[in-house]
Amino acid sequence: MNENDAKSQKSILRSGLSLSFMTLLSRILGLVREMTKASFLGTSILADAFSVAFMIPNLFRRLFAEGSVSVAFIPTFRNYLEDIQHAGSEERSAALEHDTHDFVNATFTLLMVLLSLFVAAAIALTPYFVPVIAGKDYDPAAIPEMNILTRIMFPYLFFVSLAAFYQGILNGVKVFAPSGFTPVLFNALVITGTYALSPYLANPARAMAIGTLAGGAVQAAFQLPFVMKKSWTPHLTSLKNAFTNPGTRQVLKLIGPTLIGMAAYQLNDTVSTSLATRAGTGMASSLQYSIRLQELILGIFAVSVGTVILPELSTHARNKDHEKFNSLLISAIRIIALIAIPVTFYSEVTGEHLIRLIYQNNRFADESVFLTLGAFRWHMAGLFFIALNRILAPAFYAQNNTKAPAIAGVICMITNMILAFILCMPMKQRGIALALSLASGVNTVVLFWFMKHGGMQGVGALVKETVIYSLKMIVYSLIAAVPTLLVQPWCVRIASGHSRFISQGIPVVLTAVVFAAVGVGCLVVTRDQVIRDIRKMLKK
Repeated sequence: MNENDAKSQKSILRSGLSLSFMTLLSRILGLVREMTKASFLGTSILADAFSVAFMIPNLFRRLFAEGSVSVAFIPTFRNYLEDIQHAGSEERSAALEHDTHDFVNATFTLLMVLLSLFVAAAIALTPYFVPVIAGKDYDPAAIPEMNILTRIMFPYLFFVSLAAFYQGILNGVKVFAPSGFTPVLFNALVITGTYALSPYLANPARAMAIGTLAGGAVQAAFQLPFVMKKSWTPHLTSLKNAFTNPGTRQVLKLIGPTLIGMAAYQLNDTVSTSLATRAGTGMASSLQYSIRLQELILGIFAVSVGTVILPELSTHARNKDHEKFNSLLISAIRIIALIAIPVTFYSEVTGEHLIRLIYQNNRFADESVFLTLGAFRWHMAGLFFIALNRILAPAFYAQNNTKAPAIAGVICMITNMILAFILCMPMKQRGIALALSLASGVNTVVLFWFMKHGGMQGVGALVKETVIYSLKMIVYSLIAAVPTLLVQPWCVRIASGHSRFISQGIPVVLTAVVFAAVGVGCLVVTRDQVIRDIRKMLKK
């Protein structure tokens, strides 16, 4: 490993570990939130109604919030900040800072106006599009409740998009902790709202929906003081300024192709949910329980690493420093492979115990466990590809190339839809999960292809390093899985006859210790660079 690789890896680890801790805390609460949902709703028709209703505003969250901010706003904002840093004189610096504030205000105004109009229209048209998404085979008695839940939760889109905008400002100035902590507040409010309001409302789903709305509002409110502290408080400006500002126009230019790609990604979720509702009761909610568990694992590391590297990649791309750009990207891929591949193997070994530990209760019985497990095993098969895509996409965004990820997203969508339709009938929810994993693998291949044919330097070495390191992690994971499988029956025997948290928790913990000990032993014996950097950081 050269000096740039080492520095890049240490930088990602340092920033990523702190953000990952916040993410871990939020994901743990996210699991508690799903446990709450499982406890109150199980895999009933009401649970499916909530899943569909929450999916609809969530469909647009990535378009208005995460996609627009990470793809378009942060790289453009970083360019403004780089210009200020290299201004050369105080007068020039002051002028550039004024232009940057104008850009922030224009983007903020445009976001607020478009969101307000869209949310109002969506609430008014809810009875028309909800039945279409639910499908004609869905229980008609549940449609009115879906309409109510959708109308309660749709304003969540406004607040979470505002929160994402504030996050973009903070991440642009390389402040990650406040944004990392807001999901903790969101999950806490959803859980609290469900328990506190359920006795007073018609059903627990409405209580959870109100908690979701409150959580979105708090996510935005919590970050505002940190934005103000950095002197980037946004203000409303005229619509003329919002649409004519050159920075905002650049953002809109970048968002255009991205909306297509993100819409394709979300359409996958919509199609999957729609197919699942047609496959039978409990299929849609079991898919949601499975994907939430996968997202817990994915979010702890992939989202954190992707968030941390985007501002740095934007700086290297602007400076045309290809060596540092590639070093940072290779380091991020190594970290992703080191975590995602072993976690995939471990989850396949202990999936049933994980699901029983997290979800099982009176309303989430054996049938619900095995429905969720069937989807979870196939979802986890694609974990590495999904995580890798979260790293490769920012490499394009940093270079103001949003077309390639958008096209890759459309190809992924078409692949997923075809495979889901084919596999849904024989495999039901398992086929839908498998389709997503296979489509994610196709998306990864397409992104690498675009890198190679898009003029990016050093792609061959990048692909070679990814394949070699991934194979290395697969071998180590297989080695670690063998003793884990051998000790698992013993762990189950010594824990049986106790409460769920003991009977399922002990096998999960003990097998995790065995798997991790063998895996880390392999890394230490082979003197893996990532492990050496982590050891140095822990000593400090």
